[in-house]
Amino acid sequence: MTEQSTNDSPAATYQGLTWRVVALGIVLTPINVYWVLRIETIPDLAHSTTLSLFFTAVYTLIVVCAINWLLRAIAPRFALSQSELLLTYSMVCVGSAMASHDFIAVLIPLFTWSFWMANPTNKWDTLINPHMPEWLTIRDPNITRGFYEGGVSLYQADILLAWARPIAMWTGFIIILVAVMLCLNSLVRRRWLDDEHLACPLVYLPVEISQPRPTLFRTKLFWIGFAIAGSIQIWNRVGFFYPILPTIQIEPVNMAAGLRDRPWNAVDILPRSFHPFLIGLGYLMPSDFLFSFWFFYLFWKAQLVFGAMVGLDRIRDYPFSSSQGFGAYVLFGLYAVWLARDYLKELYQAVLGERTRLSDEREPLPYRAAMVGVILGLGGLVWFSMAMGMRVWVAVVFFIIYYVLGLSITRMRAQFAVPIHSLLSHGGATAGAPAILASVFGTRSFPKGDLVGMANYYWFNRAFRGHSMPHQMEAMKMQDQTAHTSKGTVPALLIAALVGSLAAFWAILHLYYSLGATAKGGMNMWIPRNFEMLSSWLVAPQGPQWGAVISIGIGALIAFFLQAMRMRFVNWPFHPLAYAISGDTTSNYIWMPLMIAWAIKSVIVKYGSHKLYQRLMPLFMGLILGEFMVGGSINLGSLALNLRRPFFYFVP
Repeated sequence: MTEQSTNDSPAATYQGLTWRVVALGIVLTPINVYWVLRIETIPDLAHSTTLSLFFTAVYTLIVVCAINWLLRAIAPRFALSQSELLLTYSMVCVGSAMASHDFIAVLIPLFTWSFWMANPTNKWDTLINPHMPEWLTIRDPNITRGFYEGGVSLYQADILLAWARPIAMWTGFIIILVAVMLCLNSLVRRRWLDDEHLACPLVYLPVEISQPRPTLFRTKLFWIGFAIAGSIQIWNRVGFFYPILPTIQIEPVNMAAGLRDRPWNAVDILPRSFHPFLIGLGYLMPSDFLFSFWFFYLFWKAQLVFGAMVGLDRIRDYPFSSSQGFGAYVLFGLYAVWLARDYLKELYQAVLGERTRLSDEREPLPYRAAMVGVILGLGGLVWFSMAMGMRVWVAVVFFIIYYVLGLSITRMRAQFAVPIHSLLSHGGATAGAPAILASVFGTRSFPKGDLVGMANYYWFNRAFRGHSMPHQMEAMKMQDQTAHTSKGTVPALLIAALVGSLAAFWAILHLYYSLGATAKGGMNMWIPRNFEMLSSWLVAPQGPQWGAVISIGIGALIAFFLQAMRMRFVNWPFHPLAYAISGDTTSNYIWMPLMIAWAIKSVIVKYGSHKLYQRLMPLFMGLILGEFMVGGSINLGSLALNLRRPFFYFVP
């Protein structure tokens, strides 16, 4: 198991944040942000932040650890401790999350899109633009022309000044958004990590990598797994240049492409894939969860076929997988609150200054400071929303929904290492706060200020794949393991969020002004949906969407039933959480590798033992690192050679 860093270097007494971590995080975060945006946004092919474990961050950790191992040999006093390495890794993860596929990468074009794309047909000049806040937008076509068409230098005074104000405003908003997450994590950390002993399985790999003398790299099984995954990537890239060579098809191939007759064509997409790193990730997950995941994935496909048979597919967004998933997420969150009710009562007493068994000596923040941070942060977010025109109660409910989902996602990651959590259906329907409020209350219930505000927040509520809140909890877990305190995480991750945000804004503007967002830049295809949605809300206000509302209730009831059966019957095979996330659009690309992982793990556990399971762990960690390191190197080589397509394809 993990060797602690408390006796291995002069830096081993580290009990919090150090200047070396800050300096390294500030240097590495922008590098990773640029890397993420170059492969996710331009040309939108190799996604690193759509899964829970960012391959770019793991790659960076390996490189930093390799340099650190060299320092240990030649200049030990300059070497970083394990806790410093892991806090740096966490900074890179949070900074990369700022630039993720569902965060700032979607935000920047919203500054200008409705003004640049307005025309007599969509009537946005009179329908939308008068209601867009001037302090958050850019209206001058002389500034935005270069952004969309390219071939213009960003580094001109008028262009930089035009972008400065909205970037400053949104950066402040983002820091408050992230700070509230850190405060909430500080309040629940003890309950989840100390009392319930949630393992945060996704920290296993970085903790093993960062050991002063990693046992993982000294096992033959690890290198066998590494060689298998790495060799497949190398062979397939050679086959890319020499098509005469047969390749090993590990990337998604749609098995439903030949289904053209009703009702079977309702399946639409049923990809088979064989990514080794996903099989390795699956090995970290509970067997019942793996079984339930692929079972419920096929169950969602069966719903599509059934809907086509009886005509339900004519209903928009059927089978409402995002709405059902939202109901299950909320039920999961409420169940976690119920389990923690005694702890929350003690926490409330501690915040009031009453004597309890709780001590915040090792906590990231004192309990009272964390609670004040939540209240002030939410107040700041509501004030920002009111400045955009939203009513107070709408803004309050909006952010309650957002943070309830964030806590549920964080809990799921900490307990089960779930690889995806976007709440985005294959048809594009989402279950973020804008969609939930519009569905439950109906757009007719909201004045234009509320609708414009919710639309302006669509960028961080469309999907939740790169959510930074779980990375914060995992950072606290790693610091608990290696430094015996997580006090350094809050300032470190706030710095990472700030640096990551500014780096993301710069990188996107630099790339788009050079290539053109709609020319060669490959701008995120989801950008228009924000304004198409807002336009439909304003032109044709509707009442509650009862299909979505009923589906939220159905999702909660099914999750409740599955959880009740799970508590009543020891061998109940169906996991409620797997039901919640298996309707996710990304599940299309990971269901088969997780099914393979389930089959392998089931055989090992049934015919071997838990000891055998642990002995084989290095093999599956090798599959992850083999694909990450070889594939990551291929992507970096592609970027260095200025090739349009990175040759290694990660999961969408």
